[in-house]
Amino acid sequence: MYRYIAVVHKDSDSDYGVSFPDFPGCVTADPDIKDAGKMAYQALLFHIRGMLEDGDTIPVPSAFEDIAGDPEYADAVAFLAVTLPDLRTKAYFADINLPENAVYQPGA
Repeated sequence: MYRYIAVVHKDSDSDYGVSFPDFPGCVTADPDIKDAGKMAYQALLFHIRGMLEDGDTIPVPSAFEDIAGDPEYADAVAFLAVTLPDLRTKAYFADINLPENAVYQPGA
């Protein structure tokens, strides 16, 4: 698994913009910050898949402290940690339903 930091920006007259310092050009935006976070996952996934198809090297995730301390991101309104599986291995999507008592519920 890989965890990349996304930087969220917001001007008074704009949507929430999300970018990835480790992936210049990988950006998305939405008027709702929750949807912007969901779209960030999809944008990063699409971007990395394209890089893999092109034979590009996937960067090692930068440390949060390095990104948060970078003056370039001083105007960020939030930082998101976007976790992706290792896309170089074959994975299958499964949409399943489980009975409520089959799922671990902390504090239950």
